[in-house]
Amino acid sequence: MSLIDQIAERRLEEAVEQGELQDLPGAGQPLVLDDDSMVPEHLRTAYRVLKNANCIPPELAERQEIRSLEDLIDALYTDASDQAAEQRSQAERRLSLLRARLESSGRGDDALCVAEQRYRERLLHRFSGPDRGDDSG
Repeated sequence: MSLIDQIAERRLEEAVEQGELQDLPGAGQPLVLDDDSMVPEHLRTAYRVLKNANCIPPELAERQEIRSLEDLIDALYTDASDQAAEQRSQAERRLSLLRARLESSGRGDDALCVAEQRYRERLLHRFSGPDRGDDSG
């Protein structure tokens, strides 16, 4: 048992002895536990603490930012203004940086997701070219 687990157990025992945990909502009901079987055992407590604090792992935050940037880029393709083009260009650069950082960290997506990413990039390249509305190529 880790030091954090031992401290938590001791504090819970003290609270029970002092009667602080009586008459709580849901008392006597089974606990709803998250399935953390895919998390290495030595990381489970830390992940649980982070989750309870509404924090997410950095790679998940990066993936969420990637999805947001993809949505932004998609939305900016409907706007033909110069300002939208500049915003799209900035978003695409940030997207490339995030993807490269995720891949180089070893936390990148599997082969299927990489193939999906390449396909998406080819589509973005095709639709950003001068013959954007042309279906012939």
